[in-house]
Amino acid sequence: MSFRLNIPVFLLVSSIFYPAISQAEYGDVLINNYSDEAGMRPVVFPHWFHRIRFRCKVCHADLGFKFEAGGNEINMLKIIDGEYCGACHNGEVAWSVENCDVCHSGKPGTPTQVHHSTTSKLFTLSSKKSKGDK
Repeated sequence: MSFRLNIPVFLLVSSIFYPAISQAEYGDVLINNYSDEAGMRPVVFPHWFHRIRFRCKVCHADLGFKFEAGGNEINMLKIIDGEYCGACHNGEVAWSVENCDVCHSGKPGTPTQVHHSTTSKLFTLSSKKSKGDK
């Protein structure tokens, strides 16, 4: 019986000390404008998680996010200064930036994109065709 009770404790403790790599889901935005160069994993932004809680206007009008994956020049200094993600991720509205792995959890080398987006696939296909046609 004590063995059964120890399994949940083991799983809890191991998840704290060995966090899993985050997997992007459909509609997540992977941002890798500067991450690879800085030796960090790309950012996985859970768009639909935020969209459920906020209207588009909050981020795209009030905070200035462009309607394009990687369209803004976002860096950690701007976030720490309260711009872009930092407007909410300030330790009061949402968690602060001290734990890098919460956001920087994508697979290294992944290009900036909307994960599994039909548009991303079309642009990828058209750019491959145009490269091959030259």
